[in-house]
Amino acid sequence: MKKVITLVGIGPGKLEMMTEEAVEALTACDVIVGYTVYVELLKDSFPDKAFKTTPMRQEIERCRMCFSLANEGKSVCMVCSGDAGVYGMAAPMYALLPEYEDVELVVVPGITAANSGAALLGAPLNHDYCVISLSDLLTPWSVIEKRLRAAVEGDFAIAIYNPGSKKRFDYLMRACDILLDAGAKKERACGYVESIGRQGTQTHVCTLAELRECQVNMFTTVFIGNSQSYLQDGKIITRRGYVV
Repeated sequence: MKKVITLVGIGPGKLEMMTEEAVEALTACDVIVGYTVYVELLKDSFPDKAFKTTPMRQEIERCRMCFSLANEGKSVCMVCSGDAGVYGMAAPMYALLPEYEDVELVVVPGITAANSGAALLGAPLNHDYCVISLSDLLTPWSVIEKRLRAAVEGDFAIAIYNPGSKKRFDYLMRACDILLDAGAKKERACGYVESIGRQGTQTHVCTLAELRECQVNMFTTVFIGNSQSYLQDGKIITRRGYVV
């Protein structure tokens, strides 16, 4: 009998910001597996479930835990913040899948931070946009810099994930310097959202020059408009060409 592991995007973690499909999957499963911080967000809503966690940087161990539980006959949900296929666990789970027989993976999409954060800031991603992570744990900084420059050349609006941490306190400043050097104007409309959909959510709008001086953390998503974006009453609007 084929065993199924469901990869569930939980969005920011609030029940009301999950899809009905995600809630149904979590309700039906035996075990919820995930990064410790994300699992803690679910315990009150799913108190009757068994929970298994691993800390950050034990992602492959977490994946193998899911396969082991499935082989024991458990119905397993692996949870990811946002969407499992956007900087989530879908890719490593699929990479490991050939090692395990009679296991099927099902991905349930969730609201990723680019979308939930954009909703709080107005319409910063209303035209073509890209998503870039500033974390260089798995991607060399030289590649990140190349992508930032390409985003300016293509005049994309940008959502930036993982913009800073205690060890990477200056990465957002470095990214802003690259964007400015690539041709972005210092007056470009920008903003950032802290703790999207969680306690302490805060939104900020600023220019690119001002963003360069901001201190952010791993729970912040940064938005940088394209050359046609503008600030209006505390929101970022990116034009798509409609005549108003």
